[in-house]
Amino acid sequence: MPTSIEEALKTDPPCHPRACAIQDCLVRNNYNESRCTDLIDALYDCCSELYKRDGPGANSTCCPKESLLKLKMKQRAEEKGSRGAEVHQTRRR
Repeated sequence: MPTSIEEALKTDPPCHPRACAIQDCLVRNNYNESRCTDLIDALYDCCSELYKRDGPGANSTCCPKESLLKLKMKQRAEEKGSRGAEVHQTRRR
């Protein structure tokens, strides 16, 4: 996987190495998505930069549409925020 977003954006299609890294991770981990979250975030970061750089008409087969990308990034940020705030109640007997 390219080490920088700039390198990933230069590939054809843009962000392709990051999408491939997710596929490799999923195969290695029996399709357990929770083990590949950092790679998913890296792809979404790359796609976000693609839309910032090229505008709303940007296109890559590796990236969701801009509106869906924004929604997914918002959901992932909320998930990360809620994980740290989870409270576990003990059962009363």
